[in-house]
Parts: sequence; structure tokens; C-alpha cells
Amino acid sequence: MTALAITMAVVLIALLLLGYPMKVPLLASALAALLFFEPFRYASPEVLVQQWITGITPAALIAVPMFVLAAEIMTRGQAADRLLDVVMGFVGHRRGGLPITAAVSCTLFGAISGSTQATVVAIGSPLRPRLVRAGYPDSFAMALIVNASDIALLIPPSIGMIVYGVVSGTSIGELFLAGIGPGLLVLVLICAYCRVASVRFRVPEQPPASREDRRRAVARALLPAGFPVIVVGGIYSGIFSPTEAAAVSVLYAAVLEFGLFRELRPRQIVDIARSTALVTAVVFVLVGAGQAFSWVLSYAELPRLLVEGVFGLDEGSGQLHVLLAIALATFVGCMFVDPIVVILILTPIFAPAAARAGVDPVLVGTVVTMQVAIGSATPPFGCDIFTAIAIFRRPYLEILRGTPPFLALLLVSSLAVILVPDIALFLRDLAFR
Repeated sequence: MTALAITMAVVLIALLLLGYPMKVPLLASALAALLFFEPFRYASPEVLVQQWITGITPAALIAVPMFVLAAEIMTRGQAADRLLDVVMGFVGHRRGGLPITAAVSCTLFGAISGSTQATVVAIGSPLRPRLVRAGYPDSFAMALIVNASDIALLIPPSIGMIVYGVVSGTSIGELFLAGIGPGLLVLVLICAYCRVASVRFRVPEQPPASREDRRRAVARALLPAGFPVIVVGGIYSGIFSPTEAAAVSVLYAAVLEFGLFRELRPRQIVDIARSTALVTAVVFVLVGAGQAFSWVLSYAELPRLLVEGVFGLDEGSGQLHVLLAIALATFVGCMFVDPIVVILILTPIFAPAAARAGVDPVLVGTVVTMQVAIGSATPPFGCDIFTAIAIFRRPYLEILRGTPPFLALLLVSSLAVILVPDIALFLRDLAFR
């Protein structure tokens, strides 16, 4: 078993270092196990194709292209600007108001897109120049936007939570609700740091917006703000399921941007559909390849070997030990590869240990999603870092310069959720227990 694990790890890492897209290392390492090791003597390589298809058959995955499509429509329209204006109108003039506006706007747009990268693009483009003009260092502005976008993976609808729910069989509705508390905790910590940073950078306060400007901003933001209300409220009132909520979100986004705001034109539908198809294809290919890889791990009983040998987890391990091990493994994994891949690989490995320790699977999903979010903004290869490089057109090291304080805040929030599970589970228990 040790030789099998080493072989799969070597193939996986070698192909990654050679620059192959993630689906190739996943499938190649699984195929190497099938062809050359004893546990799979009677298994045919065609079983990987069967597992790939099995991985993308759950009905819950239908929500992914729907939420991606809704986010594409809203990102190209006026929703982000309208949400930004209303937050700016109420807090922009206060000490630290502009960076707080950026953090709150990332949260609100995260409740629309469910994607950290979409949030970096939508909020970073208009707000970074404003932050720099106000007197904040550019490194602080970029680090703020990159790390505040992590909240998008916690506030529903979260694509990461959808994938985790499909892989683990956990209720996506419960996961969505459990992400709200940690998301708000991260927002509060970031806002507190922004206020301290504004004093340290000696940024002068801005003149307050007039009452009329605030009223106008609120009126313009009412319809975009209805997006999370419809999605979350519809799910927990029982009107529709998470999958149906995704379809409703597309309809709502299309009515706003094409019909009421008229920011988009019918000819743009093709570009929006093409971009959505590309993102969806990447997600589904990774999910299918991850299922095949996970099947090989499970069939060879490698999860037990890895969990016990590397992290020291056994039948006597307590909940805290298990959660810390899951958090560490997920965080480190997302520093190097795509968050969805980390969820697909690590969830089957740690699920048995979490079940033995009696850890609530919704809490596990929340911890995993938090680490995935943090890791996506952490060097060396966090995906949000490279999104910021493309959008801001700044060097790699400059993007990272202001990151350490935000990383510390995010890790503190993760530890708080592990030590005080009610931060995540209170709303879930209120709605489902």
C-alpha cells in the first residue's frame, strides 16, 4: 500500500510540475494504480470512465452552471456598481470607510456570484483606484480586495460548498446556512483591521454623502440586493430547492440586466454563454476526474493509511484533532492547486475519520470551505493571486506585499470556528433542528 501511495503521489506531483492541467495528473495517477498494483488485478481501466460519469451525475451539480451564468450576467451589468455605491454612501466618509466599503461590497457581491475570482474582478476594478487616490498604499488595496473576496466562498451561494455537498453527500441547504456566520466573522475582522490601517496610513476622512445621494443609492441597490434574499430566503422558506434557486437566480439576473437596467444587449448573450460554458466545463471535468481518483483511493483503502500515517488520526482521535488536521491539509493543498480539486481529493480521505470522531459533516464542510477560501488567496499558487495579477497588472510580489495581516485575520477566524462550532452551526440548527 505504501508503494501504491508513493507512486500515485509521484505521478501526480511530477505531472503538475511539468505544467499539465489538473485533470491529467488526477487521471494518470489513478490509471497507474489500476495498471500496476495488486488491489486492482481484476479491475479494468474502463472503470475510471464509469467513475468519471458517476461523478458528474448528481442532480445538485446542475446548480453550478446556473449560479455561474447568473454571476456572469451580474458581473457584466450594473449590480456590482450599485451595491458599491450604497455601501460607499453610508460608510465611505468614516475613518477606514473606503476599505470597509470594499470588504462589504465583496461580501454582497459574493452573495451574488459564489466565486472569489468573480468578486476580485467585479469589486477590484472600480475600487482599487479609489483606494489609491484616497491615500492607501497600492499593496494594501490589492491585498484587501484579494482576501476580502474569500468571503464569497462562505456566503451562499458558494460553488465550493456545492461541490463539497455533492462529494460528501451533505445537505447543500444546511451548508449554505452554516457559511453565513463564519463569513460575517471574517467581514467584521477585516473591517476592524481596515479602521486601524486607516489610522496607521493617516488617511483623511472623506466628506459624507448627502441624504439625497444616500436615498438615490439605496433605491438603485434595492433590486441587486434582492438577489441573495430570493436565493437564501427561497431555499429556507421551502419555496424551492438549492438547484431550483440557481435557476431562479439566472432568471432574476437576466430580468434586471437585460430588461430593467438595460445595461446588457441581446448580442452579448453569446459571449456570456460561452464564458459560462468554459467555467462549467472546467468544473465538471475536475469533478469527474476527482471522482475517479477518489474511487481508486477508496478501493485501495489509502485514506486510512494517509490519515493514520501522516496526520496521526485513529479511532481514538477527538473532534478537535480531526478538525485541525482537516484544516491544515486543506489550507496547504489550496496553496498549490485549485480549490475544487482539493475538495475532491481530501474529502474522501478525511470523511471516515470525521465520522468516527462524531464531527458534524456540516461543520467539516464549513471548515473545509474556509480553508479553501483562505488558500485560494495564499502564495505560492493561490488562484486569486493570479486573477489579481491579470486584473491589476502588477507584479506577483507586489500583490503579496500587503497579505500577511489579512492572512493572520483569516486564520484566526478559522480557528475560532473550530473552537466555537456554534459560529457556523447556530443558524443551521435554528432552521433545521
